[in-house]
Amino acid sequence: MENIEKIRHSLAHILASAVLELYPKTKLGMGPAIENGFYYDFLLPAGALREGGQEETLQKIEDKMKALILQKLKFEKQNITKRRAKKLFAIQPYKLELIKDLPGENVSIYQTGEFVDLCKGPHIKSTKEIDVKAFKLNKIAGAYWKGSEKNKMLTRIYGLAFETEKELADYLKMMEEAEKRDHRKLGKELKIFTFSEMVGPGLPLWLPNGAVIIEEIEKLGKDMEREAGYLRVKTPHIAKEIMYKTSGHLPYYADTMFPPMILEEDGKKIKYYLKAMNCPHHHQIYAFEPRSYRDLPLRLAEYGTCYRYEKSGELFGLMRVRSMEMNDAHIYCTEEQFAEEFLNVIKLYLEYFKIFGIQKYVMRFSTHSKEGLGKKYINNEKLWKKTEDMVRATLLKEKIPFVEVKNEAAFYGPKIDVEVWSAIGREFTLATNQVDFAVPERFGLTYIDKDGKEKTPICIHRAPLSTHERLIGFLIEHYAGAFPLWLSPVQIAVIPISEKHDDYAKKIEKELKENNVRVEVKNENESLGKKIREAEMQKIPYLLIVGDKEISANAVSVRERGKGDLGQVQIDKFIDKIKEEIKLRK
Repeated sequence: MENIEKIRHSLAHILASAVLELYPKTKLGMGPAIENGFYYDFLLPAGALREGGQEETLQKIEDKMKALILQKLKFEKQNITKRRAKKLFAIQPYKLELIKDLPGENVSIYQTGEFVDLCKGPHIKSTKEIDVKAFKLNKIAGAYWKGSEKNKMLTRIYGLAFETEKELADYLKMMEEAEKRDHRKLGKELKIFTFSEMVGPGLPLWLPNGAVIIEEIEKLGKDMEREAGYLRVKTPHIAKEIMYKTSGHLPYYADTMFPPMILEEDGKKIKYYLKAMNCPHHHQIYAFEPRSYRDLPLRLAEYGTCYRYEKSGELFGLMRVRSMEMNDAHIYCTEEQFAEEFLNVIKLYLEYFKIFGIQKYVMRFSTHSKEGLGKKYINNEKLWKKTEDMVRATLLKEKIPFVEVKNEAAFYGPKIDVEVWSAIGREFTLATNQVDFAVPERFGLTYIDKDGKEKTPICIHRAPLSTHERLIGFLIEHYAGAFPLWLSPVQIAVIPISEKHDDYAKKIEKELKENNVRVEVKNENESLGKKIREAEMQKIPYLLIVGDKEISANAVSVRERGKGDLGQVQIDKFIDKIKEEIKLRK
């Protein structure tokens, strides 16, 4: 474990120690290191959080933590029997539950000053290694014990931690900028999407501006996929239980699928499920007719809507939802075609990254583990090794940057998760590219090879543009709501200086609409300055100001977002310019 991970883990113990000193009746949950920091879960005594606001409470605990750190306390490990551990944590019910769940007769504990915690480590040697200016408590939230809604809600206290004060300051600055770019906040301000209690949590409603963005992204995806030889298909939103059992998604994915609808058909009770994934439907399309090696590769694409029952505590704006429209496709190919097809998918990712201005990315190559065979993964070690070697060789040959992660594959094969960084350095897992060597065989999918033999195709599952929900959530933050011209819900605002210029403004509007430009006239009874400010707040790329001078010259005065006034331009020349800009998706 890297030193910063040890520091974060150790700070979680210091946090628990500080909370116990301030609130002695506290019951302890768990406290791991996480990305950029740490947290600890507590059952606090009644009234503990009512002493002051959240900010005041966090500062009080943080001050206590710093006092403990300055005592230069050691982290000392001991291995003890479960019997002794139960006595040691006799008044800590959650620790007793953890002890009971642990295998073997012994457990490990760490002592830091007077504080003792159940933990396997590792930790730093002493609090001397912690810079008291390089950590900060930043949030209090609710969290169910062990993540289950059936258990009691605990209080989770989060902290940030880095090795140096500067790293912490840089991160806080980034988070401050991220807060301004929060897709939930901007999505509301820019009228892109909303949620309704009557519809249900995690089920986004796209407003007209959001629908425009979706249509433009779909047009991009369909244009690129048409050029790459994909065929478009459409599938229903529900299917029988038997299909998901055949694919293997049931029972493994039952917890993340909506409960079944039970219908009576021909005297039998049949279970139907809302579609949680498109692949089994596409397999049925492949199976529609006999296939030959001459038909392969077969690339089936769909913007398919899927439904997943995410836990309510895990829902987050557009990033974690229960309804999602996925840029899905499945490529059925021979083993000989695999490397080229897999690489072409990655090239598609890279092309999209250029279009959206994503400069930093990494491919996260997830493989299986032998221990998970037959439980978490299809039980075929030979095929796992073969397909993982094929993916790895393709990435290495093309010098594609990737990190390899064990035990995170899909149940039917290895996968690539694409991690990208936004303009301010925030990391997002955006899309996926998965290899499936098992499920086509389960459905009896075959093709006839050159020698007349029946073989099972390999299937590549891919979603370069993720889902509309996740991609648009990312893009809102990436662009801070200032979408490029081709993607902006409103591309041009025409602003007449006064009421007498309205007719000319409407004439310009008509010409722009005839050229398929999204435009609106700002002819409210407001001052010119206010109309300009409101259009700029909507982050519209171009504002066209029109008055007497523009009318006499058959021109417009152009104001470009981020650049200011560009002067007067003939309307024909301006239209030619933006049409080219939109066409090239600059």
